[in-house]
Parts: sequence; structure tokens; C-alpha cells
Amino acid sequence: MKNQTTSKEGASTNNRRNFLRKGLLATSSLALSPLVSSAGTAGPAAKAAVCLDYGKSFICNTGDMNSVRMWIESRTIITDLKTGKSTVYYQGGACKSEDTFATKNLFYKDNYDFTPIFGDGKVLVFRRHVNERKGYRSIKTMAGMWGADPIIRLPAAPVITELDTWEKIQKATISGVPIVTQTEIRNEETGLSAVIECPCKTININNAKKLYQTDTGPVVLPDLTKKYDEPMDSLRLAYIAFNVPDFADFVVEVPTPVMENGKQVASVYHFSELHTFTTKNKLFAIGKV
Repeated sequence: MKNQTTSKEGASTNNRRNFLRKGLLATSSLALSPLVSSAGTAGPAAKAAVCLDYGKSFICNTGDMNSVRMWIESRTIITDLKTGKSTVYYQGGACKSEDTFATKNLFYKDNYDFTPIFGDGKVLVFRRHVNERKGYRSIKTMAGMWGADPIIRLPAAPVITELDTWEKIQKATISGVPIVTQTEIRNEETGLSAVIECPCKTININNAKKLYQTDTGPVVLPDLTKKYDEPMDSLRLAYIAFNVPDFADFVVEVPTPVMENGKQVASVYHFSELHTFTTKNKLFAIGKV
């Protein structure tokens, strides 16, 4: 299976530029064309069931001074149901603050967590220090970060199996095949919807009661209650958990007071704000089950 982009010439360059500026990759049949199966056998591709093969998906940046490659850790597709326009955001793998290409002392002493989100021609970066401080969020253009028109590597998995029963979820879990989850949320007042997709890093199985529960993060959770002038301002980092098809719980990273003997002694960014949403949850195995 060919990658979404394999060179920086001609139509491939235009496709990458269009993706980052307009989010068109959400409907790209070239990038997202695996066979989909609900019973473990190959069948016609189904848009509603397509997911990324996260073990092989990367954003390869093109800057001369730092062509950094980042693993895609999750994606969020936001759609305006009134216009039909969709924008795709890819969350890059987290890392630590570093003095890149230095001869020694590669990590900064005042270190912080670094998590990027790509989309719409821009990069949103979360910088989480040991305490709450300015600069937690920043937005820059792709060209201003690591070079314009990155190469998006999204090879399609040959078979994707929808795990639409507990038995399939249990079998996929114990067999060790990669599992991907999709969670759809929507706001009828604003006419916005979002599909949050991520590799299932942790899943709990109760064989006696035939129950399951996912627990994965961070993912990109958008605020759909209003339309933002800068769409990236709606994005926050969260962990997601669910154990049924119709609701999911999120815990969002926000400024959180550190209390000692009833007094606040510090404030940190921590996953502490709880939300429950009515959702549509799906699980997929990357391979046959």
C-alpha cells in the first residue's frame, strides 16, 4: 500500500498543503482506503469504519534546521454539520524540552512536557512546566515551526475489523492486535460534531460479567459549545474512557490548585476537570480477529 505522500513534487505537494490548510484529508480515499470487515473477512471500504494504523502514521516535517518526525498519537475531525466543512487535527507524540543538536546537556534544566497538534496550516503546542505559568499554549504557522508542507505518512492497514460485540473486543484484546477507538460527540445548538480517534493504549476486560473499559490519552478534545475565531483555541488535552457505545467520560488538563493543610501552595496543569458526553463509540482491530 502506498503512503499518502511520497515526494515533495507536483500534486503530492499540493495535497499536503490543502490538508493542512483545509483539512481535506478527512475525505481522502487515497490515504484512507483499507478493507473493512465486521466479521473478520475482507470487504468493501466503508468510510464510517475507517481508522488510522497508528503504529505506522507519522508527520515528517521539512525544515532545513530541524526536519523532526513525530508519531501521530491521535486525530480529531471537527465538522460543521451546516456547511459540511471538516478540519482534521493530528496530535503528535509528546516529548520533553531539549536543546536540539547540542554537543552536551541535551535536556533543559527547567524542563517541561511538549505536545504538538497539527492542522489548518498551524501548530498548537502545549508546554507543561512543573507549575502553572504563562506560555502553556502557543499557536504558530507550520512554516514558523518546522517548515511548510510536511510529509504526512498514513499507510492504510490491509484489513480493519470492527469490534461490534463484547466477544470480538475480548478476542482482540487477548490476541494482541492493535485496537483503535473512535468517539463521536456533537452539539446540536452550534451544529458542530467531532470524531476523536486514538490507539487504545489500555483496555480492561471483565470475563465474568462480559464487560470492557478503555482508558487512553491524551487526546484532542474540542469545545463544541461555540465557534471560535481561531479554531485551535477550542482544543484541549484530555484522557477518555468508555465501556458502552453511548457515553464517554473525559478528564481535561486544566490549571489545578495544589492544596496543603487547607491552603493552596501551588497551581499546576493537571488532568482534573471531569466531563461526561453522550457519544457514539466504536472499536476497531488493525487486522483480522
